[in-house]
Amino acid sequence: MLTLHDLHPAKGSTHKSKRLGQGIGSGTGKTSGKGHKGDKSRTGGGVRPGFEGGQMPLTRRTPKRGFNNARFAKVFQPVNLGILAKKFEAGAEIDTEALFNARVIRKKNIPVKILADGELNKALKIKAAAFSAEAIKKIEAAGGTHEVV
Repeated sequence: MLTLHDLHPAKGSTHKSKRLGQGIGSGTGKTSGKGHKGDKSRTGGGVRPGFEGGQMPLTRRTPKRGFNNARFAKVFQPVNLGILAKKFEAGAEIDTEALFNARVIRKKNIPVKILADGELNKALKIKAAAFSAEAIKKIEAAGGTHEVV
């Protein structure tokens, strides 16, 4: 059954954008659809996100209690074994510097965690901050080594 959220424009179709301020006959001339005066008619006008017209905003009226681990959570850059198999030759020694130079990771100062997604059929010497249990199995099965730094 076809429902409203399934509707979409025909493939390749385009829609002309509304051209504002193109004269009185266009329907969007003069005030360009912004009406007369008022905050929203001005340049840079309108209210900031979350502003509720002076009512106490939702973020301020909800209670803030309890523990949140976000401040203490360890953040890793994930790297999959499949990518290592593509980017490096057999016997290569892989560390944060090598991953950065190969453009596998974006930042050197965030620790790397090796994950098991993809196939690894080369013996690689991998040094990283963390490894998933499945990744360790795959590295050792391929004849490689892993070292936690």
